[in-house]
Amino acid sequence: MNETMYAYGAAKSAIREISAYAAARKAEIGAQNVFDFSIGNPSVPAPEAVRASIERALELPPTELHGYTPAAGLPAARAAVAASLNRRFGTAYTAADLYLTVGAAASLSISLHALTNPGDEVVVIAPYFPEYRVWIEVAGCTCVEVSADPETFQVDAAAVAAAVGPRTRAVIVNSPNNPTGAVYTRATLEALAQVLRDASAAHGQPVYLICDEPYREITYGAEVPWVPGIYEHTVVCYSYSKSLSLPGERIGWVLVPNTMPDAERLMAAVAGAGRALGFVCAPALFQRVLVDCVDEPSDVAAYARNREALTAGLARAGYTYVEPDGAFYLWVRALEPDAEAFFARARAHELLPVPSTSFGAPGWVRVSYCVPYETITGSLPAWEALAAEYR
Repeated sequence: MNETMYAYGAAKSAIREISAYAAARKAEIGAQNVFDFSIGNPSVPAPEAVRASIERALELPPTELHGYTPAAGLPAARAAVAASLNRRFGTAYTAADLYLTVGAAASLSISLHALTNPGDEVVVIAPYFPEYRVWIEVAGCTCVEVSADPETFQVDAAAVAAAVGPRTRAVIVNSPNNPTGAVYTRATLEALAQVLRDASAAHGQPVYLICDEPYREITYGAEVPWVPGIYEHTVVCYSYSKSLSLPGERIGWVLVPNTMPDAERLMAAVAGAGRALGFVCAPALFQRVLVDCVDEPSDVAAYARNREALTAGLARAGYTYVEPDGAFYLWVRALEPDAEAFFARARAHELLPVPSTSFGAPGWVRVSYCVPYETITGSLPAWEALAAEYR
């Protein structure tokens, strides 16, 4: 067997391990007694328009409904996404600029394999989604961690400049951010863009920016800048898991903007990476759903209500946290330096956040608040009791 793959499988994901523990614990003592904040699984139902679209699609001949699509996706679905982006951002994209994927995981994997060669380096901004490291390493590259600003959790452009070298091929940014909830400002992204332009000029090859944007629609008033309008060598990866509450349907895309130098060649590399990795013909039914629902708004109100209740309750109990401008995660400072030890004590109160060690940072936990409102309110006495242990 492949020992590298064995190691990834044996190590497992901390997020999913905690989620599995939560499911087992709920079966033992009742779901109402377990406060599972582990996984970003939306509790908001998919819009009614999604159901209506599925029902219409079921009227198609079965061989058409369930048949293969083109490897890159249905032309109508790609055109619908391009038209939506054009309406929102004043761009002129076409179906040819998009490759439909099996969710954001496939989008990131495809982009990394298209843009890098073994031996290259890819920069990530810590704390970061832990699977980035897996996908980078499987592409044969080295994952280089650069810490975000410790106060704002914005990208530290000077730190990125110090980390970028001749082997750097790409930088991954995720805004709104998982796990911190930070939304990178236009000023932050412009500073980062200048760093990457300087590095590209110095080393004689472009340093690409890979934007992972599954939370773009989930914000609380903050602007989420369109990064291809700021930096010319930007690839965008997207998923409808969060915006349409469809995490189990695995539908997303890679955009190679037609304004990018050498865009046609890079798009061919994206298609080739999809072929090589086996990520072809994304789920056909949900490609058709995109045609109908691509502009369907996200139900952010439920997350905003949870955010308000959770932050108010934790503040009363004496916790400190990063005020989230987007996504549905709260980055809470652990009450001791060892995040794993803090998690163990939280678990004794049936509180199940994710320790920050999973995200490449010490001393914090991630609390996923895309849960039923009753889970938020029911957990507050447990958070208070946990804090009391440290007083």
